[in-house]
Amino acid sequence: MGQFADIRPYNNEEVASVLNNLLADDELVAAVASLKLGPWHKAFTWLVYPIIRFVISRQLRGVSTVEDFQHVVKGYMDGMIESTTTGLTVSGLDALDPNKPYLFMSNHRDITMDPAFVTYALYHNDHDTVRIAIGDNLLTKPYVSDLMRLNKSFIVKRSAKGPRQILAAYKMLSSYIRHSIEEDNNPIWIAQREGRAKDGNDRTEPAIIKMLAMSQQKQTESLSDYINKLHIVPVSISYELDPCDGAKAKELYETATHGEYQKDEHEDVESIAKGIAGNKGNVHVSFGVPLEGEFDNADAVADAIDRQVVGNYVLHSSNFFAYKLLHGHYPEGVHSSDHQTFSAQDLAAGEAAFSARINALPAEHREFALGIYANTIDRKKDFA
Repeated sequence: MGQFADIRPYNNEEVASVLNNLLADDELVAAVASLKLGPWHKAFTWLVYPIIRFVISRQLRGVSTVEDFQHVVKGYMDGMIESTTTGLTVSGLDALDPNKPYLFMSNHRDITMDPAFVTYALYHNDHDTVRIAIGDNLLTKPYVSDLMRLNKSFIVKRSAKGPRQILAAYKMLSSYIRHSIEEDNNPIWIAQREGRAKDGNDRTEPAIIKMLAMSQQKQTESLSDYINKLHIVPVSISYELDPCDGAKAKELYETATHGEYQKDEHEDVESIAKGIAGNKGNVHVSFGVPLEGEFDNADAVADAIDRQVVGNYVLHSSNFFAYKLLHGHYPEGVHSSDHQTFSAQDLAAGEAAFSARINALPAEHREFALGIYANTIDRKKDFA
């Protein structure tokens, strides 16, 4: 594993020393203090910081392995699901072999919650948890990187500069993913695209497939052979409510109006916080079936993934509300997760609250916010 030392997750032998470093990190303690207590704590750091270190050390008592650490994270996930969702449901996972290492490729709606919900579903269904691909643009602090790598994240070097560095980074990433699947027998999570699908249109970037194919042994295996060996399972994650819908709508409006959008320095951190703490309504995770067959090129692989991601995407009432507000009527021919048509009477009961949510946004942003929810329905029609 030495060749992957810069990007791989931490292993069990490293947990103790990493935790000691984290407990000594003033930036981590300050971040926890700000999150829990607000800015007033800065006048009493001499009192607050020792208390926070004591609390954190108690929470991490007995943690000596990655699995131990993930059990602590699971406790936080339990609380988050209880307080910010009205329910989490899962489908398709019972058809997958818990002893097989899959490459789970999901749509991308939330920076941290997408892999978190996939991991949570696997954890509770006796599957090994995934190693999570995360861009180094999100690892702005050493303690953030340490926490993510303790939680089985591996680093995607998006900050690489120049053609040679970028190519080397992608080759390393591709090799690591193949190594994880074939040698370590450990599943992987990776998004189907770089960056979230802010407009609600889930599409696999062929560039992701080309990156994976960099580890293909072209003299001895075809692209189809290699894709089949990766056991790619498309995953659809759907949120009834998107805590970041207002921010996404603003970005979409600015891009459409001015041709570009300048992201604030700490905007990704704010999006992560909103995604974790914001109301998500019902959340559903749909696991597809492993890709198998003949694929002529990366576009064909991407299309096969899209067919499952879009086809298995579970619609919520919010998708129908948004569609009606955009088009003046509810759509025909699309159904809820149990393949029953939403009744107009049931939809009418919740439409007012959703309309109020959208109307609270600036008028020029509302159409873009509605598209975040409604475009999924049009996307499903593409594969009908």
